[in-house]
Amino acid sequence: MSSAKLDTSLRDAILAEPDALLEDQGLMKVLVAASERAMGSNIIDMRGIAMDRMEARLDRLEDVYRSVVATAYENLTGTKQIHRAVLRLLEPTDFESFLEALKSDLAEKLNVEVIALVLESAQDGSGSAAAKRDDVLKLVGPGFTESYAMSERGSDKQVTLRQLQGGSPTIYGDKAEWIRSEACLRLDLGEGRLPGLLVLGSEDPHQFTPQHGVDLLTFFAGVFERSMRRWLS
Repeated sequence: MSSAKLDTSLRDAILAEPDALLEDQGLMKVLVAASERAMGSNIIDMRGIAMDRMEARLDRLEDVYRSVVATAYENLTGTKQIHRAVLRLLEPTDFESFLEALKSDLAEKLNVEVIALVLESAQDGSGSAAAKRDDVLKLVGPGFTESYAMSERGSDKQVTLRQLQGGSPTIYGDKAEWIRSEACLRLDLGEGRLPGLLVLGSEDPHQFTPQHGVDLLTFFAGVFERSMRRWLS
């Protein structure tokens, strides 16, 4: 048995503020370990085992808490982005201003490098892009939007999120090689009209992934297609 004794001043300090000792997690671990060594290897400390399990459970709960808070913050940030984008979408008074807003302000509010509005046209039967590849508006042949927005799993949902090793030159023009993820928003432009597609391209490979939720982008697509119907009418 150890005959070591505490220094008088240290002992007095501990007796004066015992709560400070109990709140020091690192110090308590050392004391518990010393207690286990003093009991010897033939004694099972059930209380110590229970404490270890409770500590492990607490650590897991703290990890879950941090994850929930981070997710809630991301959702709140995403909601604010979509709200600002919708308000900007409703401001233009003519179609040219609408397209200019897509190219500049809206891309900044949605934190993406490129926004492309893809419209199918019966005059372009080849399915290739229109001559102005670097413009926000892309004219393509019938059937292009469905084939482009189709995910690897064959999903026909309104919003498709995916990671890329480079975007399509038809959509992104000279910026295609820098695109690492994109969101494809299918647009129903009304009865008697060919469908459209709004594509958001990002240089961040983690901005749009299949694991992300699409509720906010689905809402934005609904607002956008209604705005487009107004211009097309």
